[in-house]
Amino acid sequence: MDFEFNSQEELFKRVKPALEAKKVELNRLGVRNVKIEDIWNYLINVKWSSGRDLMLSDVVSDILHVDNKRFNSYLIVRKTRRGRSDKNERRKKQEKDKK
Repeated sequence: MDFEFNSQEELFKRVKPALEAKKVELNRLGVRNVKIEDIWNYLINVKWSSGRDLMLSDVVSDILHVDNKRFNSYLIVRKTRRGRSDKNERRKKQEKDKK
């Protein structure tokens, strides 16, 4: 059976149960505060960045077999960058408010 999806959002909804299962696994392994969107974005930005056509079974397999250590490293780097960005935004706002 061949599936075609018109958008990433449509595919996301279709594989949401697999993303939820991976989230539960990561939580059991001690990776807390993870969202299914974090797993999805990791796969889009790291695993699927080449843009190749994937079958639905490949997508689900990739979700369930995410390398937990690499994913955790990705999260740490991403949250660090986000923290720096938030800090810079607060600093800019404070400087603007002083003027």
